[in-house]
Amino acid sequence: MNIALKNSHLMIFVASVLVMSSCATQPPPKPELEPEPEQEVPIKRVVEEVKPKYIQVAERDAEQIGKKIWMNEGSGKIKNLTVWNRGENFASLGIGHFIWYPAGKEKSFKETFPELIVFLQEQGVDIPTWLQKTPPWKSYTAFKRDEQSADMKELRTLLVNTIPEQVQFIIRRLEQALPKMLESLPTEAQRILVREQFYRVAQQSAGVYALIDYVNFKGEGTSPRERYQGQGWGLLQVLENMRGSDNVMTEFAQSAEFVLKRRIKNAPPARNESRWLPGWKNRIKTYTAQL
Repeated sequence: MNIALKNSHLMIFVASVLVMSSCATQPPPKPELEPEPEQEVPIKRVVEEVKPKYIQVAERDAEQIGKKIWMNEGSGKIKNLTVWNRGENFASLGIGHFIWYPAGKEKSFKETFPELIVFLQEQGVDIPTWLQKTPPWKSYTAFKRDEQSADMKELRTLLVNTIPEQVQFIIRRLEQALPKMLESLPTEAQRILVREQFYRVAQQSAGVYALIDYVNFKGEGTSPRERYQGQGWGLLQVLENMRGSDNVMTEFAQSAEFVLKRRIKNAPPARNESRWLPGWKNRIKTYTAQL
């Protein structure tokens, strides 16, 4: 074999070795990775609480309801936004005559004026510092002596300017009343009765007004302190006394009059509560009229 042929064979051999070597050392191709699934971004949903129908009605008719409550409590007069009734140990303030006790006085009835002040602050109303404390008057006499003072005029101005907020405060009390009444009852049969009567009244044209006015007027009826001889006179007692007659508002008014007359009968004679009955009866009559 000549030299040229040998060289040719050698070059072919070397080339083959180099190709095989490169194939042996080349890393295997990386497997293709499957794409990662897209992560779901949680969607935040804002769920608005739907208020009961009777509260929606109350808010719709708030202005009318507020006027009627102010007429019931203070004849719609500005001077009657600040009252201390003779024989009582507390001031009655605002369109709902919210109770405010002086320091140290026995609180026989639910005190609502301090709660109103907190509610007004929550609504962004600027409240004078002295109204965030206990009342400056210790008695009926002191209150009457102070009626034309700068503080009292400031208080009346505040109350005149916050009538819409006071109505909302009263509506909120009704919204809280039904759960509170039902929770106070020991048996399911009692709860069913009260719930049924409540909604029967609420479905009438003047029913929501009547419920709001009465709960502001005489309370829910759940406080053990608001009892004479173990018997209450609040909205709970009015509803418990109803049985389901066809004329719902007449029955509600009659039941309210019954429990208030019972209150007068059970009250300590020294309180002379019969003096209030004519006014109470006039108020109850508004429950059977159109709003």
